[in-house]
Amino acid sequence: MRLATWNVNSAKSRLPRLLPWLDEREPDVVCLQETKLSDDDFAAAFDEALAERGYASAHHGQGRWNGVALLSRVGLDDVVRGLPDEPVFTEGGLEVPDARAVTATCGGLRVTSVYVPNGRSPEDPHYAYKLRWLGALRELVATGDPASTVVAGDVNIAPTDDDVWDRSLFDGATHVTPDERAALAALLGTGLRDVLRERWPDERVFSYWDYRAGRFHQDQGMRIDLVLAGSGPADRRAAVWVDRKARKGKLPSDHAPVVLDLDEAPDGDVGPVVPPPSAPAPLSRRR
Repeated sequence: MRLATWNVNSAKSRLPRLLPWLDEREPDVVCLQETKLSDDDFAAAFDEALAERGYASAHHGQGRWNGVALLSRVGLDDVVRGLPDEPVFTEGGLEVPDARAVTATCGGLRVTSVYVPNGRSPEDPHYAYKLRWLGALRELVATGDPASTVVAGDVNIAPTDDDVWDRSLFDGATHVTPDERAALAALLGTGLRDVLRERWPDERVFSYWDYRAGRFHQDQGMRIDLVLAGSGPADRRAAVWVDRKARKGKLPSDHAPVVLDLDEAPDGDVGPVVPPPSAPAPLSRRR
């Protein structure tokens, strides 16, 4: 089984790229983030094309912002939109939770597609909301069956300093703070494993490159898109890699898909980034 996660940064804008990518990579389960569509608009844009490719889908959207989806051709059962006791960003004037999580059983795995709040800055109320939201996600996993769980998506946290191209540029910013990393560690503490870093412990690997300043072409990125798997799927890992090819070309998302192959690796044990950057900077540049 091939599982992938991709922050598409507007599903409708990325439709001309998403459908060919599904045809090329043939994932069995796909977690999407930042669809930026309502449920009705997602259905109108995608349902027919997905059905032609054998996918069922579950979408949790709110229009212009956020939005997550699950696509599956190995079953899509017991769909739950949102998190139990999900916090609301009331400081931002909201009365209901954002559309940031959707869960279903796919191929015997309990899969959650997540788009973790950004946090904006450590002083912003959105940062405290981010930590509360991560706590609710941890509770979802802990009260279920972590061994058969996969949480995949844009977590908006670089787990370590080796997951950013230049740590010094993030002083005073989110994504690298001790509290965020502690919240991620607590989520992993439920029994989940960061399967990409587990396979490639010492490799330079990013999943996000800002559109500005030629970051992608200089490989100045971050690893903030994660696949966190319980012991069942983690022990079945045959390959795990970042599909950098999907970040290239015309009108890409600023994120690349992360792909986890279970049991078999159709493309071989490739990675960690496919294709590799043409001129990566040395690891020492982060110290």
